[in-house]
Amino acid sequence: MNKPAFLYIGLMSGTSLDGIDAVLAKIESDGSAHLEEAVSVAFAPELRQSLLELQSPGNNEIHRENQAANALALAYAKTVHQLLTKAELQPSDITAIGAHGQTIRHQAQLADHLAYTHQTLNAALLAEKTGIDVIADFRSRDMAAGGHGAPLVPSFHAQQFASNDNTAVLNIGGIANLTLLPANGEVAGFDCGPGNMLMDAWIAEQQGHAFDENGTWALQGKVNDVLLNRMLTDSFFTKAPPKSTGRDDFHLEWLQKYIGNENINAEDVQATLLHLTAIAALQALVQHAPQTQKLIVCGGGARNAALMNVFKTYSAKLLTSSVEIVTSDTLGIDPQLVEGLAFAWLAWAHKEKRPANLPAVTGAKGPRILGACYPA
Repeated sequence: MNKPAFLYIGLMSGTSLDGIDAVLAKIESDGSAHLEEAVSVAFAPELRQSLLELQSPGNNEIHRENQAANALALAYAKTVHQLLTKAELQPSDITAIGAHGQTIRHQAQLADHLAYTHQTLNAALLAEKTGIDVIADFRSRDMAAGGHGAPLVPSFHAQQFASNDNTAVLNIGGIANLTLLPANGEVAGFDCGPGNMLMDAWIAEQQGHAFDENGTWALQGKVNDVLLNRMLTDSFFTKAPPKSTGRDDFHLEWLQKYIGNENINAEDVQATLLHLTAIAALQALVQHAPQTQKLIVCGGGARNAALMNVFKTYSAKLLTSSVEIVTSDTLGIDPQLVEGLAFAWLAWAHKEKRPANLPAVTGAKGPRILGACYPA
């Protein structure tokens, strides 16, 4: 007799700091996941500011971080209640919540056991407020085994998107990461560079907007080839996988280093950053998976029409063969919700005692069961 499917909730708040995606997933015994319902909620301005300030060293960090962890747990809990109401379900209907938390440090490159990553969240408070088991802290177990703790979504991508074609999945959140799914061969994956993060930071500083909707501002500018080529010389882009990155590496000070004393129009910088995101990802694809036949784009960046057009333009120039570029919409999953669905799946994997990291992706010594459980 087949085992029944179970309901899980995935909660994702990514590097872009734009808000919370909550996904209700039905997960079958074989691990296939089906999106049943979803809600997305923007961060309250004060919570977003608190989390943003914690990205850099500052005074009284322990107190401020714990306050933010509590506030994030309460915001997560409120979002879960909205999702349950929308789906007409009770907490008892849900097996577990997979909660990513908010990354405030990622120092995977440090030697031996000095490396660490930290996603802030009071997971115990979230379990208390929802009445549902919470699985959190997914990255640290992989890092304890010598891995980068990131990216974690390739194992889910392999479950959800593998086909008879040579497929790649490009997730464009704050950071962009690639999953390589060859028709024959081992799954690979790595962070390939900035996604939306630098574009978001630049428009916030210059215009006070949280993001550049559809790349409208970038389209008003002209690419500065000198700046673009300078940025592409950064050692991260040529570093061999496994590799991961975050705000620790890509930030406004990083950008200013490459701008130097040049007087470049602000909109030209934005246009150049948009092209940087596209080129860095496609160059990584050329280097590591030149036989790719289909590229599935997900994450918030898939909603940036200008960015998607630039991808298609550069793919014709950089890739030796024609590649079909689609968003995950074509497979029935809203691009914004893929990561939330992935963390529901990671919670399922934890409950099933199924290893969910891919050592070839993260560099860990072997497969590990990820996450820590906070019972309701």
